[in-house]
Amino acid sequence: MTNDPNDRSGDESNPFRGTPFEQLFSAFGGGLPGAGAGGSGMPDFNAIMQQMQAMMQPHEGSVNWNLAKDVARRTVAQEPDPTPTQKQRDAAADALRLADHWLDQVTDLPSGVSTAAVWSRAEWVEETVEVWQRLVEPVAEHVVGAMGNALPEEAKAMAGPLIGMIGQAGGAMFGAQVGQALGGLAGEVLTASDIGLPLGPSGKAALVPANVKVFSDGLDVPDEDVLLYLALREAAHQRLFAHVPWLRAHLLSAVEDYGRDTTIDVSRIEESMRNIDPMNPAAIQEALEGGLFEPQKTPAQEAALARLETTLALVEGWVDEIVGQATADRMPNAARLQEAVRRRRASGGPAEQTFAALVGLELRPRRLRDASTLWGSLGARQGQQGRDAVWAHPDLLPTSADLDDPLGFREGVEEPQALTDEEFDAALADLLDSTPREGDGGSEGGGSEGGEPDKDAPGRDPDGDR
Repeated sequence: MTNDPNDRSGDESNPFRGTPFEQLFSAFGGGLPGAGAGGSGMPDFNAIMQQMQAMMQPHEGSVNWNLAKDVARRTVAQEPDPTPTQKQRDAAADALRLADHWLDQVTDLPSGVSTAAVWSRAEWVEETVEVWQRLVEPVAEHVVGAMGNALPEEAKAMAGPLIGMIGQAGGAMFGAQVGQALGGLAGEVLTASDIGLPLGPSGKAALVPANVKVFSDGLDVPDEDVLLYLALREAAHQRLFAHVPWLRAHLLSAVEDYGRDTTIDVSRIEESMRNIDPMNPAAIQEALEGGLFEPQKTPAQEAALARLETTLALVEGWVDEIVGQATADRMPNAARLQEAVRRRRASGGPAEQTFAALVGLELRPRRLRDASTLWGSLGARQGQQGRDAVWAHPDLLPTSADLDDPLGFREGVEEPQALTDEEFDAALADLLDSTPREGDGGSEGGGSEGGEPDKDAPGRDPDGDR
């Protein structure tokens, strides 16, 4: 036993104790390969070499996504992750069918569910990784590129082919971190659309039974009510993503725009690296944990982030409102479940916070209650058709300023009055009677009676010339 105060393992046979390699290897399975339950013991060097070889495998893009998926699945495997049973599949399918039936009565948007599914946590990783790849790559490109750019020019010239290796290593490091974040998220999400983004395949409504059970255990509500309530939220999300054709691209593009404008303060990295003692592993680890490669937000990023947060809040607020309407007279526990979901969305889980630290992006709506109030007020004044018509175009959506006064959104815009057939025919006849016909005296020259030009007509000067 050593007297080193930084010694946490209690075993001198671990040569990586207290170094950055201990943190690196812990990404692959929650502890050093070959280590015991307490994290101590001599690591399995064969396993280490296999992992190092996997890290250095060529990959496209800025992230080693094969490694990311491997780390995510290893993270998921740290706890039991049973394959959903047929009973769970049937229960989810029944809940989603009933949810769609209830939602039909509170929104004009038709069902967006073409397939009902239940996923294990590992299946959630596999089903959503393609969208995560699209969201993370723009940020990773800048972060990984900063590692090579931090080298002085003369060092770059001397390094030559090693620059490519630095890129591979950076992609592996970022992939390992993304994998840990996704593996953690897989243990928290309840449905395919739980974080407000369309992560799964289009039209596939999915629930994660293992996580639903954990969520349900913390509530004094029957499991059947919890499942149905979450199915209602998932089905409502699917309606928006399926029948508001611009919404999916709008949300994902906002995240991509945020990532593309990422900037890394290379001078700060250079300064930090000059001040780090390479013989002091603790100093290196401290620099990494202190945000050595942390992106710096630009004004363009702040604007993209504001757009994203507002749209996420509007999506979640609309879902919150119509699910509240659908359950008002049918589910006595709905109010309790609504508040539980709101609190959960407002705080975010540990893995979501990890992801936010990784890419600088928080995926939770800060103004959910304001958005829900806005949709409720609009629906009360203009009906569900007027409320849902706002989704017809992104320019019609409420802004962040509208959320400051949710009760006043479109207050001066009245719902158009429906005309009877007789009223429509009469209005059309009046319109036709008031329209000049070819050959009429007033049609030539667009002027006044007798064909004289109208000196006050638009587009003419006082003398009648154009």
